[in-house]
Amino acid sequence: MEKGFAAKSGAYLNSSSSLPAVFYLLLPYPKKAMQTIPRDPSLDSTLDVVREGFPFIWNRVRNLHSDIFQIRLMGQRAICLHGPEAAELFYDPAYFVRTGAVPRRVQTTLMGLDAVQTHDGAEHRCRKDAFMALMTPQSRGRLMRLLAREWQAAAEYWAGQEEIVLFDEAQEVLCRAACAWAGVPLPDEDARRRARDFGLMVDAFGGAGPRHWRGKRARTRTEDWMEGLIKQIRKGRLEVAAGSPADVMAGLGDADGELLSARMAAIELINVVRPIVAIATYITFAAVALHEYPAYKGLLRADEEYTEYFVQEVRRDFPFAPFLGARVRQDFTWRGCRFDKGTLVLLDVYGLNHDPRVWPEPNVFWPDRFRHQAISPYNFIPQGGGYYDTGHRCAGEWITIETLKQAVTFLNTGIRYEVPAQDLRYDLTRMPTLPASGFVMRQVRPTGQPAPTAVQTAACPFHH
Repeated sequence: MEKGFAAKSGAYLNSSSSLPAVFYLLLPYPKKAMQTIPRDPSLDSTLDVVREGFPFIWNRVRNLHSDIFQIRLMGQRAICLHGPEAAELFYDPAYFVRTGAVPRRVQTTLMGLDAVQTHDGAEHRCRKDAFMALMTPQSRGRLMRLLAREWQAAAEYWAGQEEIVLFDEAQEVLCRAACAWAGVPLPDEDARRRARDFGLMVDAFGGAGPRHWRGKRARTRTEDWMEGLIKQIRKGRLEVAAGSPADVMAGLGDADGELLSARMAAIELINVVRPIVAIATYITFAAVALHEYPAYKGLLRADEEYTEYFVQEVRRDFPFAPFLGARVRQDFTWRGCRFDKGTLVLLDVYGLNHDPRVWPEPNVFWPDRFRHQAISPYNFIPQGGGYYDTGHRCAGEWITIETLKQAVTFLNTGIRYEVPAQDLRYDLTRMPTLPASGFVMRQVRPTGQPAPTAVQTAACPFHH
């Protein structure tokens, strides 16, 4: 028998076959074999996440020699992904949703229950548009001017102190400016307390026990405060500038056009201010970089463009977010691996920023890499990836970069200071993490050169 039915069944018949050809027509069409996703040997990886912290996924990518593997986390199956191609998949809304991916304990501390980060589709688009409307160059410029004023005032205060802890002071500077920009009244006597509460919310996201409880209480206090302001705005008892964050969030509706509850509007207003205060972590790491790599100080003074390279390298090299979560929208196959609807998927953030396949010599602090290497929505994701206008990429990334550039310039040219012996190490098993000392500065002296007010990012490629 000559070669016959093969195009569909994959079976090639020949004269040696002892079965009639019609028999092969009854065979099922062979499916493409599914690849087995490598599995972490631990029965449950929850304690491993706690013990290893930021590099948990990255450690297994190298040990298992795979950019995809599965674990059990808090008793449930989860798939871990690593790399730019995985990031592109992760941020495709056709395959993943954020609903149900953020643990309740993170919502009750870091971002708030039912906040913008937990939604998909029309509801996410509605709220994300409101955040993006606050990110215009004019709006960001106003924030930079307010921050410049606060940095100058802080420098004058620091000059009268024997020593200061930069992390604590930066939180207050950022809180004061962010509230003024947002239209949130903040009496001087309340600024440090409110800044600390914003910081406690951030500190709680990876903590348990007392850290979690402190963050939860701080969120409750802050939501009560902001809800009261929203109610006053809606009743006309508190006037705020048109188009300010407080005005936008007070008038924010859901996807059906219904006004959000005062509590929900307060949560989203907090999600405008809190991330700005959280930039204190990056500012502290930037101060460490200036101290440990002093050769860059001259380059920063001589070349304004270099400041952006320096800031981006701070964001790449120092730890900020360990990984991000989503759930599978519907069954699909990727690289021969099956993803079942509802499965929790974790995308490696820390590891991607330290992968030598993406970043040559990733453990070397080298800002010049950003002069030569193009970045994309999927290969550089310190605050998440994807596109701003169609996905979940952080709307405040522009503000983060511009605030950092301003702070680096201020630390380098706006003040002089001494750095006493201290512990600048940071613990990758702690999420979030920070230099142990918070970066102590002594004998701070203003130079008379103010912090820059006109700070802009380079042209952003992360739009469709």
